[in-house]
This record gives sequence, structure tokens and C-alpha cells, in this order.
Amino acid sequence: MQTIEGKIRNKIFSSESGFFVGIFKVKDAKESELEDLIHKTITITGLIADVNEEDTYILHGTYQKHDRYGYQFKFDSYEKKIPEDKDAIIEFLSSPLIKGCGLKTAKQIVDTLGDKALLLIKENKSNLFLVPNMTEKKATNIYLSVLSYSQVDDILITLKNKGFSMAESTRLVKEYHEKALIYLEENIYYFKNFVNFNKLDKIFLETHDSYDMVRLKECTKESMEILSNTTGDVYYDIDTILNALKSNFKILLEPKDLEPILDQEEIIQDEDKIYLKKYFDMEMDIARDLKKMAFHSKKNISLVDDKIKKLEELLGVHYNKDQKTAIKEAILNPISIISGGPGTGKTTIVNAITKLYIEIYQLSPIDTLTHIALIAPTGRAAKKLAMSTNLPAMTIHRYLKWNKDTNDFAVNEYNKNHQKLIIVDETSMIDTYLFSSLLKGIEDQAQLVLVGDTFQLPSVGAGLVLNDLVNSKLFSYTSLETIYRQSDNSYIPILAKEIKEHQLSESYLEKKDDYNFLPCDSKSLKNMLKQVIEKSIERGLKVDDIQILAPMYKGENGIDNLNPLLQDLFNPHDPSKKEITYFDTVYREKDKVLQLVNNPEANVYNGDIGYIESIKEVLLPKKHTEVIIDFDGNLVSYQTQDLISIKHAYAITIHKSQGSEFPIVLLPITKNYHHMLYNKLIYTGVSRAKQCLMILGEKEAFLMAIHNDYSNNRKTSLLNKLLLIWKGLEN
Repeated sequence: MQTIEGKIRNKIFSSESGFFVGIFKVKDAKESELEDLIHKTITITGLIADVNEEDTYILHGTYQKHDRYGYQFKFDSYEKKIPEDKDAIIEFLSSPLIKGCGLKTAKQIVDTLGDKALLLIKENKSNLFLVPNMTEKKATNIYLSVLSYSQVDDILITLKNKGFSMAESTRLVKEYHEKALIYLEENIYYFKNFVNFNKLDKIFLETHDSYDMVRLKECTKESMEILSNTTGDVYYDIDTILNALKSNFKILLEPKDLEPILDQEEIIQDEDKIYLKKYFDMEMDIARDLKKMAFHSKKNISLVDDKIKKLEELLGVHYNKDQKTAIKEAILNPISIISGGPGTGKTTIVNAITKLYIEIYQLSPIDTLTHIALIAPTGRAAKKLAMSTNLPAMTIHRYLKWNKDTNDFAVNEYNKNHQKLIIVDETSMIDTYLFSSLLKGIEDQAQLVLVGDTFQLPSVGAGLVLNDLVNSKLFSYTSLETIYRQSDNSYIPILAKEIKEHQLSESYLEKKDDYNFLPCDSKSLKNMLKQVIEKSIERGLKVDDIQILAPMYKGENGIDNLNPLLQDLFNPHDPSKKEITYFDTVYREKDKVLQLVNNPEANVYNGDIGYIESIKEVLLPKKHTEVIIDFDGNLVSYQTQDLISIKHAYAITIHKSQGSEFPIVLLPITKNYHHMLYNKLIYTGVSRAKQCLMILGEKEAFLMAIHNDYSNNRKTSLLNKLLLIWKGLEN
């Protein structure tokens, strides 16, 4: 840890979370290696609650080189330097920081109160009246200025003493200012948007009873949030909430005890359904926004069938009846939905819709960019969309300009995007929150085309948006059923359909042009997988050709056990490749890795797959390791502590594969995955394979999965709200 002292001269950047980049004039440096910086200006970065160019700051951190921005002092903590000698106190009191105190008055204060002047003023305003000729107005101004100056530091110290980190304390001061201390006393759970709930609960329990009504109300809301995140439910019943309180917070209550707890603004009760108000409101907003869009009249476009025919001739394709219907409905209707499994031509349809729209409205390349938006929930799905249409595509988060610090969107009901045609791919992955946010960010007059597969796994977040919209029967809906095989002996799309319909033929045991089933039990799975990979490598296949999709992380054949084996096969230890160990995981150059969290600043998102480009030691000014990961040409820098946001991606979960396609998919299915073997999961895994699918495992486990209809029947009410609002019956 290094220490420098000086003043902030200019702000380059600051965020709502308190992250600051600025120019700093160094007055002093504690370490000899930083003495050359004295009297020079440098760039500083770190978290700071209150910036004032008049203040002297002491920064604790590291002077280091950034690849893009050069040398910077990255500070982890700071303090304002309180003037100590008489000259410094006079300078401070006569500065613009202190209202109503000129140089003459400042000297009189110091002559009267000495070098403890600031402390004496802060303790009692009356001490100022010891100064000759001091007036009430002047004393009040000086007293309030000194208090204001020290207030931020006092709040930071109080929060840190309570157990909050510097980053947490800074964010809370930035967000709440002096109210932070009020919330700290009245209801510490107000901080839950910025601090881990369990940490807040632990701090609360240090001074309060576990059955305090404030805690009961907050833990109830948190339990409901946990339920939504784990089950996807939008509403809950009383028994479910009671069980969640017991398991999450060891709170034991009877149903009658919940009545006063549920009586709060953030919870809505609708007969026996209990909602967090935000989810209730999101569903209502979705229903209302869709009604506004849907009630715009159909487009009056003549000779659409002829235009589709000309498009077929231009592209050299032939659309079947359902595909033509899907294209036509998308062009004519304000809202349309297209669903289909693998091999049914969804990609072909999207390409046709964009081409036909451009032709009908005679859009120039510039007009196309301002009229059409192609978006998807994941980076890989957006890239697939762009490749199929030769038009730009992006994630929904990027389209709505998501702010990671505040978890909200800059594009919203007050600042809308203005594209006229919005095509959304992989809609089954979109949860209630994201869909509500999307509708807020687009114009009512826009045409919305939702493309997806209703039989795939539902969204990770709460809701069942695509299925509820389809089941409402309020929107134009086309289901693509015809499967287009790559050859007469291809099987992947046929198998997906058989799984979906629970009508598995004996063909699943036969080798096809694009499919093979390799029998093996749980104990021999790894060895079988090793043989397949070794033969694939001998045939010249690369790591980016093959993706292993497994149902779960844990267990003998879980992803956490498979990845080290696969790493040794695809990217074995080599003295020429640098490595870094993070806890018990070894990462080396050329490793295939998966991003686990959204990072919009670096344009990399949860589910993106990349390759480690380089691992290098940076020696100056302090030795540290930097890992550069290549995400399809986007180079992102990671330091050691950032590696928590990645995992090896030789094997990934089927859930993480949603929105992606891979040339070759290896799908292990054995009985020791039994907790995760169900129809929709296997269907989703099978449908990720583009050219070849190989299932490794036990016939009995595969059949068990196909006939296991376990699917969390999510509790949602979007369907009911849509029907009520369409009939004009909402409250």
C-alpha cells in the first residue's frame, strides 16, 4: 500500500456509485519510490464520496500502469487532511469552503481559539463568540460551513465502524447523503439495493431482536424475492412464504402472524395470491403497453404475397405456407409472435422479414439503422442474429443502455428509442422485468416481432412471458412445424420434435449423418468422453467446433469435474503457455472460458464465451497479473480478483447455452444427473447442436428424461392481466 497527499485539480469521470477518475496534484508522498511525483499532476482512480478541489486528500493505494490509460494511482481508501498548524487553519477558514469568513476574521479566530479552533467550533458554536466583533450571522455561517465540511467524513467513519466496507460506505453516502445515518438508525434494510441483505441482517441483529417487526417485514420481502429468483414465480401463497422465512432466516411464524407483516406498501394481496408490488406492477405495465401497441391498426400494404414471391426469387429460397404466414403477419401486424423448434427456419424468417421491410419502405442503409432494431437476451444470440441478417444486432441490455451501478436503464418511458421495427430473438429467455423494461423503452407505434421457442427452458428470472403471450391468443401467432433436414439421413431436428412430443422412435439409437448415441454408464463416461475428444482432435477438429453441455455443476460427472479433464485434452500444460491459479482452478493461455456476469462497460455479458489471449506479469509500479480474454475480437482485461466472473467453458450447463448454437454438441446423460433430467432441459440441449449431436450415456437415463415432464409450473398472472385489460376490466 502506498500513500500520497495533495489536491484534486480536475474531474475526468465520476459515476453514481462514487467511482472517480481525476487529475491530482501531489504535494507529498510517503514512499521513496514515489518522491518523483511530488509537485507533479497524476491521474487517480477510486471510490470517493465527496469531491472538492479546495480539500487536501490523503490517498492510500497503488501507483500502477494501465494498458490503455498509462500510469494511474488507484486508491482503495482516502481521508481528508484536517488543517493542523495555525497557518493551515487560517488558510482553510479563509477559503471558499467556509462561508462568511475572510482572512482577517480567520486570523482572529486562530488567535483566540488556537490550533484547536476547528474542533472547538464544531463542538459548540458559542465558542466563536469569544472572538472579538463576532456577529450572530457570521458565527452561524462559519459554524454550519465547518459542520458541513466534516459531515461526509463523520458519516463514512460511522458506517465503517458499523461494519460496512469503504466501497459500501462511499456508495451509501453518495446515494443518501446525511439521510444515511437516519436510515442506519430507523431501518438499515433501506440499504439493500447497494449492500448484501444478509450482511445488513447481521448488522441489524447486533442491536435488535430477531422478531423485531422491521426485520420481519424486510425478511418477508427478501424471502419472496428469493422465491422469485429460484422458482420463477411472480406471486406466492402464505404457506410458501412461511416456509421460505423458516429456511432463509430461521423465522418461525403462524399464518395469522403474517397479517400485519404483509400489510405494507411493497406487498400486494389479491385474494390468495401475494405479490411483491414491483412484479404485480411489471405485469400490469406489460399488459397496458402491449394493448397500446396492439390497438394501432394493421399496416395497409398492398401485394404482400407478390413481394414475398419476389423475395424468394431474389434470395433463391422457397418458403412453406407457415413461413409465408409468419413473414406476412410480421409485416402487417403491430405485434406478432413466431415460434418454432430447431430446423424450422426461424433464422430464415427473420432474414426475410428484415429484407422485405427494407424493400417495402425503400430504406437506405442509414435509414435501415434508424428504422430496424435487432435484439436478443444474450451476446451470442445477438451475434447469431447479426450474422443471419447482415445487420447490426445487440443485447437488450445494451439496446436499453443498462447501468450496472444502478441496475436501471437509460432508455425508458421518459427517453425512448425510436426504431419502427423491433425484432426480438430467443424471447423464451426474457423475464418479466426485462420485457417490461423493453416495452417502456420503445414507441407505442413500433412493430414488435417476438421470435422464440415456447418449448425451451423458461427465463432465469421471474415470469413466463412468451408462453403467457401465446396462450392469451391476443396476438398474431405462427407456429413453425415443418422441419428442414440437412440431409435425408439427418436427425437433430427430428429428435428435438420427438422429445417435445414424447414420441421417441427407435431411431435415437441409430447412427445418422449428424447424430450418434454412444452407450456408457456413469463410471465410464469420462473415459468415453476422453476417447471422443481425442479422436475429434486427430480428425482436425478444434476446441471452438465442440461444446460439451452437461445438466449440472456438481457430482462425479458434473461440469466442475469435467472441465479439468477437458482442459488437459484441448489445451494441455505447455511450458510456452503462461498459467495463473485462482483458488483451485488453473487458467492458461488459449483456455476456453465463460463470462458469468454482465459487464456493459467492456461489452461482455453473462453467457459469452471467449479465449484467454495472454497472461502476463506487470512489474511496475507493483507486481500483478493481467489476463486478457478475447471475446470474438473484443479484448477484455482481467486482474486476479476479476477471475471470479469467469469459468472454464469446455463444458457448460444447458441453461448457460440458451441463445447459442454450436457446430458439434456432446451431451452426457447418465443416472447420476437424475435431479436435472427432464424433458425441457434435454430438448434445449439437443436443439443447441447445429451440425452434429452426440449423446453419451445410458439409454435408461435418456428415456427417463424424455418422459419426465417436471417443469416448474410457474405462478404468473400476466395471462389474466392481459385478458382483463383487453376487456377493459382492470382496476
